[in-house]
Amino acid sequence: MRNLSLSALLATLLFTVSVAATAAPATPTPAPVTAITQTAKTNLNNADADTLQRELSGIGAGKAQAIVAHRDSNGAFTSVDELLEVKGIGKSLLDKNRDRLTVE
Repeated sequence: MRNLSLSALLATLLFTVSVAATAAPATPTPAPVTAITQTAKTNLNNADADTLQRELSGIGAGKAQAIVAHRDSNGAFTSVDELLEVKGIGKSLLDKNRDRLTVE
């Protein structure tokens, strides 16, 4: 009788392990998705007022027009820092947008 219950216990244990192994297959955890956004920089020497207003933070219609007017009257920008010469553009506004700007 003792052998019979030991056999039944062993069979039950093997069956349970077998069912557990096949019932819930391990699925690999997907790697975390990281967003990499690389936006094109806005060229101060060829962007129109609408583009400047749309692409730059803190630049409204008036400041965008002032940038274009400055470029038209003084020629192309040779560096992003020249934007400080435009009335209404201060250091904090330039620093906020520096990574979004280029001159080519």
